[in-house]
Amino acid sequence: MLYQMLYQVYEMQRAALGPMRMAASGALSVLDLPFNPLRETPLGRFSAAALDSFEHTTRSFGKPAFGLTTTTIDGEEVAVHEEVVARRTWCDLLHFRRATDRPRDKRVLMVAPMSGHYATLLRGTVKAFLPDHDVYITDWRDARDMPVFGPGFDLDDYVDDVIAFIHHLGPDCHVMAVCQPAVPVLAAVSLISADTPQAAPRTMTLIGGPIDTREGPTAVNNFATSRNLDWFHRNVIHRVPTNNIGFMREVYPGFLQLAGFMAMNLDRHVEAHWQMFEHLVKGDGEPLASKRAFYNEYRAVMDLPAEYYLQTIQRVFQEHHLPRGMFRHRDRVVEPVAITGTAILTIEGERDDISGIGQTRAAHALAHNLASSKRAHWEQPEVGHYGLFNGRRFNTQIAPRIKGFMAEHG
Repeated sequence: MLYQMLYQVYEMQRAALGPMRMAASGALSVLDLPFNPLRETPLGRFSAAALDSFEHTTRSFGKPAFGLTTTTIDGEEVAVHEEVVARRTWCDLLHFRRATDRPRDKRVLMVAPMSGHYATLLRGTVKAFLPDHDVYITDWRDARDMPVFGPGFDLDDYVDDVIAFIHHLGPDCHVMAVCQPAVPVLAAVSLISADTPQAAPRTMTLIGGPIDTREGPTAVNNFATSRNLDWFHRNVIHRVPTNNIGFMREVYPGFLQLAGFMAMNLDRHVEAHWQMFEHLVKGDGEPLASKRAFYNEYRAVMDLPAEYYLQTIQRVFQEHHLPRGMFRHRDRVVEPVAITGTAILTIEGERDDISGIGQTRAAHALAHNLASSKRAHWEQPEVGHYGLFNGRRFNTQIAPRIKGFMAEHG
């Protein structure tokens, strides 16, 4: 019973830390006054660093903004405006409209993971494609903001939303799934290919996704299979606390997923926070800003609807429905062999500790009716999971490969 109150205890702790955080912020403001003689002393710098670190680590991070207001096209700065072009109960289709007329640019639907982080985790992915592509992205809603008496959300609904968005953009679009949505996106394209092949997208790019988690199992996969579904329901599913729109809705809380991911690489995260503290003491603004920006995004988490999370654990990680030919969408078997027109590109990372080597590439074996000329696979050396869609190697090696594939088959 006590464990089932974990979410409530977490919220109470956040509220209790509020006055202490405000006090730390006030003290930091005094220390930062330009004429404060203590500010540049060793004690002053250490105290300011400690106060700043406490305020940052106890802060509540809400949904971040994409903040992509401009892009550079042919050497000129062009304004970018976000607009919602389609709405579903649990998701908006967000369009990054550029203030220029480029009708030949390919439409790209980026399906962001509904896995604890907001779609803004793909900010770098969107930014890389904005100069030469017409970019749309799925913006999933936080389950804690969805009323308990409203509609639920499960894997069937996920597939329905992807199908609806593909139809909205038309058959000339290109679909990109990053991590978790690789399974529902492959299912959606399979269903469209079977029912209305002329409406299927030109290409489908799957990046670090769990198509077949029997291949190259990671710590995430092993954890999902080491316990039965009832254990997950009893231990990680909680009801949204009071003072939230989704009060009493069953969810997998975002803070639990964040804690799990940080525990996987605890030494690395502890070292990163110690480095941020040292940067504060020394006044090293640039490296501090870079690490802070990452953790501001990384720690902004959302809750997942319980039914969707439990279905994913069971059907994707425990019973491997898709690679075993058992995956059903509303009682209909999904058959990737129906894909004959949509070219498929799969991308994996050598150091991916979330989706192991071979898991994403498995999509090719499932869509074996697709001609070899319409398929490609790339394993990116020296890259972990997040490096597959953000960062220097993504910008210089992975994104150009995806763009080239789209151009070849578009």
